[in-house]
Amino acid sequence: MQNSLSRHAQQVMTLAQGKAQASGPAADPSIARSWLRCLEDYHLDPAQPLAPTVLEHGRMLERREGLRQVLEVANGEMNNLYRQLSGSGHAVLLTDARGIILNCVTASAERPTFERAGLWLGADWSEAREGTNGIGTCVVERQALTIHQDEHFRSRHTGLTCSASPVFDPQGELMAVLDVSSARHDVSRQSQFHTMALVNLSAKMIESCYFLRRFEGEWLLRFHLQAEYVGLFSEGLLAFDGEGRIRAVNQSAINLLGYAREHLLGQSVEALFDCHLDDLLGRATPQPVTTWPLRTRNGRALFAALRGQPRVAPQPVPQASPKVARPGICLGDPALQNDFRRALRVYERDVPLLVSGETGSGKEAFARALHQASSRAAKPFVALNCAAIPETLIESELFGYRGGSFTGARKEGMRGKLLQADGGTLFLDEIGDMPLALQTRLLRVLEERQVVPIGGEPQAVDVRIISATHRALEERVQAGTFREDLFYRLNGLVLELPPLRERSDKPELLQYLLEEEARGLRICLAEDARQALLDYPWPGNVRQLRNVLRTLAALCEDGLIRLADLPGEVLRGTTTPPAAEPLANPLDDAERTALLNALDSQRWHMTRTAEQLGISRNTLYRKLRKHAIATRG
Repeated sequence: MQNSLSRHAQQVMTLAQGKAQASGPAADPSIARSWLRCLEDYHLDPAQPLAPTVLEHGRMLERREGLRQVLEVANGEMNNLYRQLSGSGHAVLLTDARGIILNCVTASAERPTFERAGLWLGADWSEAREGTNGIGTCVVERQALTIHQDEHFRSRHTGLTCSASPVFDPQGELMAVLDVSSARHDVSRQSQFHTMALVNLSAKMIESCYFLRRFEGEWLLRFHLQAEYVGLFSEGLLAFDGEGRIRAVNQSAINLLGYAREHLLGQSVEALFDCHLDDLLGRATPQPVTTWPLRTRNGRALFAALRGQPRVAPQPVPQASPKVARPGICLGDPALQNDFRRALRVYERDVPLLVSGETGSGKEAFARALHQASSRAAKPFVALNCAAIPETLIESELFGYRGGSFTGARKEGMRGKLLQADGGTLFLDEIGDMPLALQTRLLRVLEERQVVPIGGEPQAVDVRIISATHRALEERVQAGTFREDLFYRLNGLVLELPPLRERSDKPELLQYLLEEEARGLRICLAEDARQALLDYPWPGNVRQLRNVLRTLAALCEDGLIRLADLPGEVLRGTTTPPAAEPLANPLDDAERTALLNALDSQRWHMTRTAEQLGISRNTLYRKLRKHAIATRG
């Protein structure tokens, strides 16, 4: 091992002596440029095994607060990206524009491996500190890249493979870097092509979501060459002020309009588009569902929608192209649809909801859809994953802190998730993993309707709570790791989401998710591929299905996903020879007969039937599906 590290250092120093390398890492011009920067500009020693530079806790909190909205947008995308990476040995990282690690998603068992490699929260992975590496070199080059093992400058990093992509803000400035690092020695550079594609796709998704959030409540023009692509991933986004001056554009808008960002910023929309500002503003709606033709001054035909409050009554729009608003969740399963209706009724009465179900069954999507269907839809929906945030940070994330309350705290302080959700909904995912001390503080908030930030004074808060868990909270209460009084405070209505394998709406859900992950592209499934996806048991539930479809959509080149394109585990799961037909089970026959008798006696009224049998409606629907009993009416 030591000899290998020495050889690597010698190879780097050979470049410093002005000797061009025809083979090896430095044969790549971008690697050679980076190595020379490390030697000549930063004066780094490739053989020196320095420990990483890590920011103190307070300074890292300050940097996280500075990118709070980005971190909120990126958190879900990072978790999706991690789940798409098959096998172990990966960490998904988000850094600021300097290369400071602010968030990390990896398996708990593998965290020590990455920490030994220097991938700590708060660690500085700029090129000036750690030499050539995925994060730091991406910051300098401002483009997506992979640094594979001995392409790193420092010998101590040659066990890592890193694929990183820049994340730009609406003004085109570098805002963050998304990185996937692997500590596995069997990772080939060729295998990183797929990883790099997924990282780049996720980075662009973060950019787009952040743009929409950054200009929420302002004039936002969304456009594309094709009407059906408006509102999807590839759309152009253009924000402008009340005087019609362009404030920001995304890269898709630059590509569609054919002008440089510098030419567009500050320009009047009237100079760019063939319309008057008042006519344009008159077509605005708070939540656009209709596109209309819009032509640029140079004759390019587009379709557009404008988000904002109209200044005048909208005129009838010729050639309108209606778009159907997506509900945000697929509710084709009757039991799930019924649970959604029940949950919405109790939510509107300020009754806390506890959503349980297997990992990946769609608990956050269910909660978000409830919020959007409720009277609080215009208010914030704030999600906090109690298992994803380090225990040392979760208190300040949830409750916030007063400025100057500890070393490194921001002068103006930080609003915690509870105050951010004021007037709306706070979704507490994996509530069973919340530290015991914070459970006590949360219970006090729920009872007193007041939040006390760290070092601050009580503040009134109006928030409705939806919690979720895949754990058995009753067992954690008995074990003493979850407060009994908090448990009874949170489970006003308990809903158990069915696993994907038990849902009756799998065909509709499959099509719904494919359209979402296609992001405007026309992608179809071959019939045998569709059937294989429907037959697979999906142990990872909706999350696993979504991730597989996202990967298939990203890799699809001709608009058709074939059976051979499916992952190996899906193909193996559907080619297993069918088991022999089981013998008739007398107990099953008796249960089916009892169900039919109860249904007949209650005239197929589901609630009364469930009460007569002493089971929940959810369980009743599952038993009906099990015995192939179709509901009536």
